[in-house]
Amino acid sequence: MSYFSPFLVNMDGDEHAAARRRLIGEFSIRKMTAFRPIISSIVREAMNDLLDQDPPADFVEHFSNAIPNQILSKLTGIPETDLIQVERNTQEMLHGTDTEEEQRIASDRLHAHLSDVVAAKAKAPSDDLLSRLISDSTDRKGAVDSFEIASVIQLLQVAGHASSSAMISLSLITLSEHPEQFEALRRNPRLIPSAVEELLRFLSITDTGPLRLAVDDVELDGYVIKSGEGMVIPTLPANRDGAYYDEPDTFDIARKPAHRHIAFGFGAHQCLGQNLVRIELEEVLSSIIHQSPSLRLYDSLDEISFRYFGQFFGPAELRVTWDR
Repeated sequence: MSYFSPFLVNMDGDEHAAARRRLIGEFSIRKMTAFRPIISSIVREAMNDLLDQDPPADFVEHFSNAIPNQILSKLTGIPETDLIQVERNTQEMLHGTDTEEEQRIASDRLHAHLSDVVAAKAKAPSDDLLSRLISDSTDRKGAVDSFEIASVIQLLQVAGHASSSAMISLSLITLSEHPEQFEALRRNPRLIPSAVEELLRFLSITDTGPLRLAVDDVELDGYVIKSGEGMVIPTLPANRDGAYYDEPDTFDIARKPAHRHIAFGFGAHQCLGQNLVRIELEEVLSSIIHQSPSLRLYDSLDEISFRYFGQFFGPAELRVTWDR
């Protein structure tokens, strides 16, 4: 169906490589390191908002859900209210329709809103990702390719919000379920980067994993995957592979080397935003252990309600408490 976004996810080969090159510099380690103070400020403010509540308070509402959209808003230059609307329209298109006609109408509504967002930014550019995408599109094509840029915004919102929110909440749950590791992190904050990598490996929060189509016959462990056949490559079993990891089902924030996992995929379609996600999670853990070292779950694990956010899995609500 032509009204689905074609950008990056549904591209391959030279077309994908060219489109990826236009974006990858925006998420370089250098740029994300320069962006870290803004991320840190957003995380600190979210924690302050949480701690202003009367405990028990919902960690998802006041912290996990609040952070990703604010970060994406600062990065892209798109108002947070518009990003929330993009998310709502995308969820309606993907999960709130029963027929192709309903899906087309929902898609038209999504892209009409995104086109308005692009047009507004084109009239008032600034030093942000969306302004640079508009400038690059104009340089290449002589006019703004509103559909292409709208597709980028949709991709960033879909990939960046639900996954980050779920990862933040599940990280707190995982550390709480391993109190000796949580305490080690509090005693030694230098473990934060390796703790982030272990959380990414251990949780691998998307169940479906990368979707791939074989372009040639491929033999794998004696089985031939024929050209044209589709494959689902779940990341969780790969990140718990006993042939590759020592004690793969053990959560260990001091695991060495820390970065060996495929939570962000692998190869040409590896997640563009991984540097941003790593810094975001590092700042989240730093905020938890420094701003509220007594933060803890209010409910037991079997009392927490979980649900899917698209293909991502996390708590619908996560009540926490702390010493005041």
